[in-house]
Amino acid sequence: MTADLYERLGVRKIINAHGTLTRLGGTLLAPAVSDAMRQAAEHWVDLPDLLVRSGEHVAHLLGVEAALITAGAAAGLAVAAAACLTGDDPALIQSLPHGLPARRRILIPKNHRNGYDQGLRQSGAELVEFGWIKETEAWQLEAALDEHTAAVAYFVEFADFGSLPLPQVIRLAHARGVPVIVDAAAEIPPVAHLRRFTDEGADLVIFSGGKDIGGPQSSGLLIGRRDLIGRCRLHASPNYSLGRSMKVGKEEIAGLVVALEGYVAQDEAAEMAGWEAIVDELVSRLGAAPGVSARRVLLTGPGIRPVTIPRVSVSWDAAALGLTPAEAAHQLLAGDPAIAVGQSPTELLLNPQTLRPGEALLVAERLSAVVSAPTSPSST
Repeated sequence: MTADLYERLGVRKIINAHGTLTRLGGTLLAPAVSDAMRQAAEHWVDLPDLLVRSGEHVAHLLGVEAALITAGAAAGLAVAAAACLTGDDPALIQSLPHGLPARRRILIPKNHRNGYDQGLRQSGAELVEFGWIKETEAWQLEAALDEHTAAVAYFVEFADFGSLPLPQVIRLAHARGVPVIVDAAAEIPPVAHLRRFTDEGADLVIFSGGKDIGGPQSSGLLIGRRDLIGRCRLHASPNYSLGRSMKVGKEEIAGLVVALEGYVAQDEAAEMAGWEAIVDELVSRLGAAPGVSARRVLLTGPGIRPVTIPRVSVSWDAAALGLTPAEAAHQLLAGDPAIAVGQSPTELLLNPQTLRPGEALLVAERLSAVVSAPTSPSST
């Protein structure tokens, strides 16, 4: 039997108990999504027409004004920022990221700064912070809004840590005629979040296609105002503009459309019950290991997305066992089978979202073995 591609390349397959992280390959595709991508690959089409028609279909499916499929959420941030800078002026569109207009500033709460805001900065926009690290006052946003402001950016991941509520940000920005760009890349489930932020008044909202939606990893979804989505399209491939390098292919477009169709039709309660069952199994099995504490948790905070999914917290006396969570995570990933888990300085975190049937048992067995007979870091 011929070895599969990963084996031929010498790449190890991983049991994923961490989540739909980009560095782990996002999600796994349902057969219907893979089939749609294969079928799309068998024909040539007019790509701009496909982008328009797929956007119209997705907008109708979600009940939003307009939509555009992008090459991931970061690409959505970049073309959203560009659209707010240039409008539909062809000269400005061609000038980015250097020939910036007078309205060149994108405001962002100080405590929302993160690695993903590189997507906004790719447009050439000047990011201007407002607020303090631990809290933000309305007057700080009002004072920052001026004639040079092209948009306000808001990352939902950081919303619960001293930020102004999104509806208040939208109200203050709109009072000055300024649009609001919302990064909600990993804010689903629930499915209702696909339109929550536009319902609250956000002008452009970005989601990852390759996380809980179940689409190709290199796909993203940008929804919002019809006029702004049209301007985003001007910056997107195959146009010769800022987003030309952020190419989304016909296969990714087809895959995300079918994934979204399945996602909005799913039984959310059944999916959540499945995750809870996996959590219960892990808590039961790991809690029986000597010296190990395992409990169900619902976590919040940057880096923990989506917050609606229950997880398992696993901890032990690191000094007594001579094993830190970081060392245990390393041993799990280096072992056979390779297992990826989340971690903090005091615990390991197991996410049921990306575990397939039977894998919870393997995770519990391997982790119990690692904790009961830890090896030194130098031997792994």
